[in-house]
Amino acid sequence: MVKAKTTASPRPRNTEPIYAHIVGWGVGLPERTMTNDDLTAFVDTSDEWIKARTGIHERRIANSKETTATLGLKAAQAALNIADILPTDIDLIICATSSPEYIFPSTASVIQAWLGASNAGAFDLSAACSGFVYAVDMAAQSIRSGSITTAVVIGSETFSRVIDWTDRGTAILFGDGAGAVVLSASSIEGGVLSSVLRSDGSGAEMLGIPTVGSIDIADIPTIGVNEGHKMGKMHMNGGEVFKFAIRVIGESITQALDLAGLTVADLKLIVPHQANLRIIQAAARALKVDESLFMCNLDRFGNTSAASIPIALCEAVALGRVVPGDNIAFVGFGGGLTWASMIVQWSDPQSEDRSRLLTRQRREISYRVAWWRARLIRISRQIDDLVRRIRPQRGRMERLRRNMDRSDF
Repeated sequence: MVKAKTTASPRPRNTEPIYAHIVGWGVGLPERTMTNDDLTAFVDTSDEWIKARTGIHERRIANSKETTATLGLKAAQAALNIADILPTDIDLIICATSSPEYIFPSTASVIQAWLGASNAGAFDLSAACSGFVYAVDMAAQSIRSGSITTAVVIGSETFSRVIDWTDRGTAILFGDGAGAVVLSASSIEGGVLSSVLRSDGSGAEMLGIPTVGSIDIADIPTIGVNEGHKMGKMHMNGGEVFKFAIRVIGESITQALDLAGLTVADLKLIVPHQANLRIIQAAARALKVDESLFMCNLDRFGNTSAASIPIALCEAVALGRVVPGDNIAFVGFGGGLTWASMIVQWSDPQSEDRSRLLTRQRREISYRVAWWRARLIRISRQIDDLVRRIRPQRGRMERLRRNMDRSDF
């Protein structure tokens, strides 16, 4: 008697909704501070002129050993400490940046290796100063779909290396730094509630950094590219970007609130991209709210592009401006042109002393193992390369010796 074949029944899908909560946060900042007075040594400006037009007093500038990846690593490690999870628990790492370590490999991949996050996928996201909000949305969508449970989102920039320091319009604005958050799946309602991502590429020439393959190099007149753009250096039409920013901030926050079923009155804090104090003031007027509703720290950090929102968020948490249950908004805007808003219900279900000793020690071990692994792999490749070079030489010597043995000297 032949038995009938049986097939396993499909695993029942989890029909309960999954929410993406921010459970960790951290910053990575350069050691060096550059004040407005420091800038006057090589830029035709003054402290009073900069403060009056931007609200910026000082910014951080990376030294030769501080890079987009090292600052991003520092921020990610700080966020993992708060979340109290191991690097091997990470499923996905996204780094939002406009000043990556390389064109490829991605800065996120470099950070993934340094963390020892051996189970994580990693990629960079380029949406300029909106990049962090875009990246958080990508991570949250992946979590809500059930494909991952834990993600690290980093905004990291070293804009001091892409600034044209002879251009007063941009040299006074930008600084370096990194911020990161950890997102985790939860059955508890809250976390990322809604997001609005937008782009208008017709404004591409207003703000950008020409690089390899750029249309600036091809000089295509139909694109409207301005003359005088420098390879690898940022250019900006400040007046047009200003008008664009004050138009989209209030509009996109309102759209994100509508999607979340909330109003401006439900917000406890707005964390905007830290571009210019006058832009933030104009946004407050557009939303008809007090300026104090906006988190602002650009006076000390300047415009750090994709890093500005997570850096400001971390400071807001440290100052007690965000507590569990609060509805907060992120809003970014920048090159692309791109803009993005997000509504988050803040939650912090863990105790204040999150980082348990054993887990913290295991994280430190993971970092050291990752460092030694990368070093040993590099040494192994160098040895292999040396062996490949020696073998042909040895073969030639052996052939020469055989020829000499056969000769009639």
